[in-house]
Amino acid sequence: MGIETERKFLLADDGWRNAVRASRHLRQGYLNNETRCSVRVRATDDRAWLNVKSVTIGAQRQEFEYEIPLADGLRMLDTLALRPLIEKRRHCVDVGGHTWEIDEFEGENAGLIVAEIELDSPDEAFVRPSWLGDEVTEDVRYYNTSLCRFPYRSWGRDDPVAGTSR
Repeated sequence: MGIETERKFLLADDGWRNAVRASRHLRQGYLNNETRCSVRVRATDDRAWLNVKSVTIGAQRQEFEYEIPLADGLRMLDTLALRPLIEKRRHCVDVGGHTWEIDEFEGENAGLIVAEIELDSPDEAFVRPSWLGDEVTEDVRYYNTSLCRFPYRSWGRDDPVAGTSR
């Protein structure tokens, strides 16, 4: 069993952009309406993965991930995944011995940018870069499963989960 420890933050500014060491485009979709776990397919230009993650709020969740043939992943995204798909450009930025993954969302979630850091434990210390904003680890609005059901562009209109704050 794998346990993922991840914290998620909004960004205070674009100061991270000059430190990006790698970027890639991701498409992902969910194959279930989750109650206990989410089942996700994610694809890049040349690889795909099937991911099962427990539905729990907070920094730690059970996670299982398996690489699958790219053609299978793309077909699942095109024919089985709930809509809208999550599309984003993921940027990697190294700070103080950790890699930050900064997701710049596209499509129905355009305008949203979040930074995630994976840690060995919830209380592990890490360097907090100056471009980091408020923590949203426990705010379910920012979970990809929520963004699939309630896209960022709808926030403040008809989204009961997101309410009216942005």
